[in-house]
Amino acid sequence: MKSFYLTSNYRKLLKTLSLRRYCSKNEDKKKIHIENIRNIGILAHIDAGKTTTTERMLFYSGTIRSMGEVHHGNTVTDYMEQERQRGITITSAAVSFPWRGSQINLIDTPGHIDFTMEVEQSLAVLDGAVVVLDASAGVEAQTLTVWRQAAGYKVPRLLYLNKLDRADADVGACVRAVREKLHAAPLLLHAPLRYDNRLIGLIDLITLEEIVWTQGRGQNFTRRKLTEKEDGSKWETSVASHRELVDCLSSMDDRLAETVIMQESLDDLESKEIDAAIRRCTLSMSAFPILCGSSYKNIGVQTLMDAVVSYLPTPLQCNRLYNCFEKDLSARAFKVQHDDQRGVLTFLRLYSGEINRNQKIYNLGREKTEQTGSLYVALADEYKPVETVTAGNIAVVSSLKAAMTGDLITSTQSAGNRAKSKLSSMVADRSKVDALMLPSAKQRLQALESEPTDEELAEILLGIGTTVPEPVFVCSIEPPSAAFQSALETALTELQREDPSLRVSVDTDSGQMVLAGMGELHLEIIKERIIREYKIDAELGSLQIAYRETLIGSAKRSISVDRKIGGARQVVKVVMSAKSVKGVSQDKVLKLAKTPDSAANLAHLHPRSLTAVTRGTRSALQHGPKLGCPMVDTQVTLHWFEVGRGTSDSVVASAVVQCLRKVFQEADSVLLEPVMSLEIVCPESHSARVLADLARRRADLHHVQLRNQNKVIECLAPLSELLGYSSTLRSLSSGLATFTMEFHSNRQMAPHDEEKAIRNVTGF
Repeated sequence: MKSFYLTSNYRKLLKTLSLRRYCSKNEDKKKIHIENIRNIGILAHIDAGKTTTTERMLFYSGTIRSMGEVHHGNTVTDYMEQERQRGITITSAAVSFPWRGSQINLIDTPGHIDFTMEVEQSLAVLDGAVVVLDASAGVEAQTLTVWRQAAGYKVPRLLYLNKLDRADADVGACVRAVREKLHAAPLLLHAPLRYDNRLIGLIDLITLEEIVWTQGRGQNFTRRKLTEKEDGSKWETSVASHRELVDCLSSMDDRLAETVIMQESLDDLESKEIDAAIRRCTLSMSAFPILCGSSYKNIGVQTLMDAVVSYLPTPLQCNRLYNCFEKDLSARAFKVQHDDQRGVLTFLRLYSGEINRNQKIYNLGREKTEQTGSLYVALADEYKPVETVTAGNIAVVSSLKAAMTGDLITSTQSAGNRAKSKLSSMVADRSKVDALMLPSAKQRLQALESEPTDEELAEILLGIGTTVPEPVFVCSIEPPSAAFQSALETALTELQREDPSLRVSVDTDSGQMVLAGMGELHLEIIKERIIREYKIDAELGSLQIAYRETLIGSAKRSISVDRKIGGARQVVKVVMSAKSVKGVSQDKVLKLAKTPDSAANLAHLHPRSLTAVTRGTRSALQHGPKLGCPMVDTQVTLHWFEVGRGTSDSVVASAVVQCLRKVFQEADSVLLEPVMSLEIVCPESHSARVLADLARRRADLHHVQLRNQNKVIECLAPLSELLGYSSTLRSLSSGLATFTMEFHSNRQMAPHDEEKAIRNVTGF
């Protein structure tokens, strides 16, 4: 009770100061210029507070009238039934809101590793990002993943230390973790302000003001300049931190360094000059501002939104790749969603030009012209119809049948061709290419055997913006009866279009539909969605590990086919070999032999026949000799090819498959199992039992460290040993431990482990 009165008295003292109602109003509906638009994403480890922060932003901007809570299942951006039940974000949601004369278009992304594809899709279209850290945990496993992804897409970032109200929150440890684990230069802009061990506000280290949140739901706060006379040690600590910030900035920003040299002091700088230097360092990604707060306690969200407007880039300051479209429409599809009332909705990030309702558009990725239907602006799962959306914004269009995630959209085919030719002339100077490169384009360039022409390079740079990770789990899926077969196929086609990390295939031997996904939770949610949204009581088979196979030797075989099929004589002879080549790309899987005899024979190979051979090779590589798993790191060489007149392509492809099956059996193969990078956070009292259990699971321990009262265990473990691990860990730690895992690599198995895996899959 005493602490309550002390806090109340402290706040009464501040009432004499200027009280600001720091809340934007929705009445200000004037047209926003592109310089005042910020397209940002919120990225973080699971349960760091992304959705809570988004909810506060919407409330303080005046977009919503009351704040929802994740644990109550009533937040704006977690609108799916599964998200509200589980309290996690599954799908990214787009919202727009006004702030300080600017417009912030925000994408709330999932934190769970099973939905990393959603983060990847969103990053491709962001201009900036806010990375949320739990102040009591610092940099966690998924934080590293999203940081790495954002760096790949060259996205400038702010860091927001959330949950500073917790007793075990440690700003110093978080700053050290950012420096050591993320290898980034941190710029700490705030210090927490505590009174009687409670977080009541922040100290702004740029202006040396204290910001105290007073009555209301975080809408009202006061600012007061710190003074040496009144604040004593608090002022001294803040001034020391301010000098450290300016010193760090001046070492990275030449313009600020010149000002410091001219003034011969670190203390006499104006806050505008410091802000400008922070913005320049953030945009160049030489340093990353760190802001503080507690979203759940309604502290620090307004200062975070101020920082987004002040330090993160406008659409004009990035996306140089799309300058080649000039005033023509250029937009990237980053999300496809099926809505019961509106049909297929495609989310587009506009880089140039504008899009109108019922406009015709051209899809550069699919080389198709399509007619758009209605045009909307999104607020999570609510859609406001509009006539036009301009550059820099996020539009939602209906009725597109072919567009998929990552596709590039323009107004007409001729506009696309003009942009390609302009980009071709830009990339003639190869020194400019690196600044325009997306991660997927880099992968495709590395896979090419020869230097691409300017036109090919332009097409690669404008290519699909995301790369789909390899699935680690597979399971069969069956409809409840034959009557639901076509409905299930439609549902899976729609879900696959929404989520490219979900793979659907049909087993050629059994005719069974097979789902492949990123994790147990991923496939479980897909099943729930089929039951809930499509009203199909589908049955999922038991989860199987997505093993791979690779060759340990090399072999060469030939096959001849000469038979009559349907009155036509089919003649083909092929000689092929295969060997293991580490990291061989998809484009280099099939190569033609260069010996004089082979070169003379293959010089007459018709492109149609080569296509059939390629198709047969890809089909053969899908089924290894041991378990029928896909072959990796395997290169196939064609030595000899003869074909009779009138021989069909399917016979050629099937002859190639038969020849390669013999080659694979003779060369012998080994199984590769997926290995996961695992991070476990558990109390010290239970760590011995957890470590003993990991030893039984063939885990390789990498690092064990102490974080507050918890042990953080980092290790690599085979996925086959981690099935149902969440329930085991709960029982070992009395429900106090948490874990995250992500795919690390495929690793060769020991012979006895391989025998066990084959026995588990085949039953004998």
